[in-house]
Amino acid sequence: MPRAMWKGAISFGLVTIPVAVYPATEEKTLRFNQLHDEDGGRIRYKRVCEKDGEEVSFEHIVKGFEVEKDRYVVLTDEDVNAIPVESSRAIDIHRFVDLDEIDPVMFKKSYYLVPEETGAKAYALLREAMADDGRVGIAKVSFRDKEHLAALRFKDDAFVLETMYWPDEIREADFGGIDVSAKIRGQELEMAKQLIESLSGEWDPEEYGDEYRQALLQIVEAKLNGQEIEVVAPEPTAKVVDLMEALKASVAAAKKQADEPAPARKPTAKKPAAKKKSSAKKPAAKKPAARKKAVGE
Repeated sequence: MPRAMWKGAISFGLVTIPVAVYPATEEKTLRFNQLHDEDGGRIRYKRVCEKDGEEVSFEHIVKGFEVEKDRYVVLTDEDVNAIPVESSRAIDIHRFVDLDEIDPVMFKKSYYLVPEETGAKAYALLREAMADDGRVGIAKVSFRDKEHLAALRFKDDAFVLETMYWPDEIREADFGGIDVSAKIRGQELEMAKQLIESLSGEWDPEEYGDEYRQALLQIVEAKLNGQEIEVVAPEPTAKVVDLMEALKASVAAAKKQADEPAPARKPTAKKPAAKKKSSAKKPAAKKPAARKKAVGE
């Protein structure tokens, strides 16, 4: 089991539920290193002071907030720890709302919440109560040097904490050039609905894979084996100017694809082993001052 990235508690009224937090996702991005093209050496970057040109070690690096050009306020760890944030060790639920009230654009990252032994019963109780009510909890939590707005929901038997963007971090979709008043012909609308229907189906995430990453891994494997890389030119796409013609062609293509047998799923490619040498996510009511009792006390 991976190591917990944070430990705290779900705060629900006067009840606290001790939990450990684990990332629910991991990106499978291929990472590249910068190399010197002449000898293959890694390119390294040094922490250099712009005033004296000297390299600076970590113990002499501090945090500075720029208040105006070239003027900074230095903040120490003591300054940051003095911030009176109640959410520093609690996932403090302020309200319960319907999930469809939240615009998905607000969601940022997902985390699993695993209960500590003393909080298992309260964890199960809250999960069942939320399941019956069909709502998610809106909370605040602080970790990784930032306070987060979050939504608390459950997936299967586990709680999932969805960190969210603050309202002032969401950009308005105000681009000026989107003409929503364009006149749509009934035939065009009907054909568009046919296209949507022909592409509709049940959501199965296993049908999708990162083909670009797989292709890159194949190139890495080929170069390790000394094979020559062949550049395949993309197939030309027909230029369709008329919207109706484009819709008709799209519907025909979708129907043709639906009639073809589904291709076998490719196994997940493993990263090739390296060789030694190679060329190649309403205001909250005030909380009572009573002491919160942890489950199990």
